[in-house]
Amino acid sequence: MAIEKFEDIKGWQKGQDLAVGIYDTFGKLRDFSFKDQVCRATISISNNIAEGFDRQSNKEFIRFLFFALGSCSEVKSMLYLGVRLKYCSTEEQKQLLDQANEIAKIIHGLIRSMS
Repeated sequence: MAIEKFEDIKGWQKGQDLAVGIYDTFGKLRDFSFKDQVCRATISISNNIAEGFDRQSNKEFIRFLFFALGSCSEVKSMLYLGVRLKYCSTEEQKQLLDQANEIAKIIHGLIRSMS
């Protein structure tokens, strides 16, 4: 069964969940540049999946999946820094990293299935 809309893609759904988790964790942070960067990166994951899907071309979708993967890596990097700066606990970091790693695996799987 083919996916008919981007909302059905597990990576998009989990990207949205990760964004909520990032906002919950860093939403009240007073370091506005850090907060803005990590929030923008996490939003880019699901947005790139959605935008790529609606391009109606496998080549374009794959290109946007790689953008989403890059944003996912950026979020992971920010989470490591967040712990070092004491902006989040190691428990919060682990939970969010687990989500980001799962999303990355899903995106890699999508790319492989379309290549």
